[in-house]
Amino acid sequence: MQRIKINYNLYSFCLVLMCILSSSYSLYSNIHNTWLITPPNYMILILCILAFVFGIKGFKNNTKWWQKTGSSISVLLSFVMSIILLLVILFTSYFSSGQKIINTIHSPDNEFTIVFYSWNAGAMGTFGIRGELLGPLWFKKRIYYQVRTEKVDVEWINAHEISINNYILNLDKGETYGYSNS
Repeated sequence: MQRIKINYNLYSFCLVLMCILSSSYSLYSNIHNTWLITPPNYMILILCILAFVFGIKGFKNNTKWWQKTGSSISVLLSFVMSIILLLVILFTSYFSSGQKIINTIHSPDNEFTIVFYSWNAGAMGTFGIRGELLGPLWFKKRIYYQVRTEKVDVEWINAHEISINNYILNLDKGETYGYSNS
């Protein structure tokens, strides 16, 4: 019976590349207010740790200099990405502790679900309301952001238009309030 040889270096490199691309798109979507379709940061961190383990395991099968170099690069990139993601997770969990869900609403035809959060930066900043449109799986898009308000008055105009604190948004057209679209 022939034993199947697993190429840990290739798996490690592919996972590191996937982690870098996912993290880059996550940063881009947060800056430009587009749909956030990447998994949560803790899932990307798990993939980076797995890539690190595969890279370490891949050192055993290296006989040529270019295999050792590739394995070293994969291990280094996965280690650096893991540290960066861990810092991002710690930073966001520390500074997002002042937010809480205040309302979850559904459109009349149940096509859209919006979750509203109140946030308060305490003595270091201000307070306000944020609304996120939920998609399938973990997908979401920030659609409403207003500072110095503590309440949210929501009324559906029709199945695709919503009035939030007297600001009308057409969800089919992707309209947002409070976020720059540049």
